[in-house]
Amino acid sequence: MKITSYYPVIMTGKVAETAAFYCAHFGFQPAFEADWYVHLQSRNDPSVNLAILDGTHATVPESGRGQVSGLILNFEVEDVDAEYDRLKGAGLPVLLELRDEAFGQRHFITADPNGVLIDVIKPIPPSAEFADQYSSDAIPQ
Repeated sequence: MKITSYYPVIMTGKVAETAAFYCAHFGFQPAFEADWYVHLQSRNDPSVNLAILDGTHATVPESGRGQVSGLILNFEVEDVDAEYDRLKGAGLPVLLELRDEAFGQRHFITADPNGVLIDVIKPIPPSAEFADQYSSDAIPQ
């Protein structure tokens, strides 16, 4: 199989509100908009995409209809401290305070209007304990 694109789709009853949230706080813009589906694309990188779908729409098999659960969206950024200040200042909830992790991340966690967790991350060098767990070409610098 040759994959040509990959992006998460958030199922929700709050399509417009959720799309507006990601546009306002994470730099997305609509590439397609309907009342039941919005395809978002990063204003900075068109290969970064996210979709918002009415979880009760007929295109979703009945057995899979509903709300999103068990999902964390990771956004790697250049300056996690600035994003923490910006998003906290915008009133987003901070569910995990900004901190460094020995496994190689400086990050914090917030949530969207549906409760979807959003982990905002800056890769950092891991501790010696974790460095050996990375492949040689994937170690954060």
